[in-house]
Amino acid sequence: MQDPIPSFEEFLATQSVQIPTWGFVINLLCTALLAFVLSKFYTRFGRSLSNRKQFSANFVLIAMTTMLIISIVKASLALSLGLVGALSIVRFRSAIKEPEELAYLFLVIGLGLGFGADQRVITFVAFAVILGIMWLGNRRQTIEKPANLYLTVSTNGQGKIPLQDMVNAIQSNCSELELKRLNEDKERIEAAFMVSFKDIQELEATKSSLYNLSDSLHINLLDNNGLRGMN
Repeated sequence: MQDPIPSFEEFLATQSVQIPTWGFVINLLCTALLAFVLSKFYTRFGRSLSNRKQFSANFVLIAMTTMLIISIVKASLALSLGLVGALSIVRFRSAIKEPEELAYLFLVIGLGLGFGADQRVITFVAFAVILGIMWLGNRRQTIEKPANLYLTVSTNGQGKIPLQDMVNAIQSNCSELELKRLNEDKERIEAAFMVSFKDIQELEATKSSLYNLSDSLHINLLDNNGLRGMN
């Protein structure tokens, strides 16, 4: 006599395995370690205009949460199906301002996926290769682009300054200028530049030239690699 065909509910109930505790702990610690290393790497070598330290502080949490979800899901077919419905109600509202941020987020999630799937060696090797390539790319960009300071110029709504006038005022006093971001409406303009100054005198001359355009200008400076010639 043939065994009765199990129902779908019975099939789901039997399709689960016990997660090894020590293996899970090791994977969790490895995930946290590599995510921490990545956060320090991004803080040091990232080129985003946003607060890199604050953004990278989430790397460990995201990686460990992803690893936990994948570990549980792979152990139970029923939970994996339920996860599809659970994630459908999740909405992420935080805007990604820079493509670089998205790339690092994918790498963080990849760490969680790799260790969650218990692929330690492959995840370690891939992480080392990716970080090495990014480091070499950063070194090449540093040699080719010695720009070392982020400069943001904005108006407060009391008269918009043409972008070309801003560029001319900055370019006449710095050795390198690159427009990174531009936000503009009918009453306000905000432009972010990456610039390179040889010394503090060039910086002061740039500020004077900008303020000569309008007293309502706001100038923000963000140090990237340190202003040369100040020692």
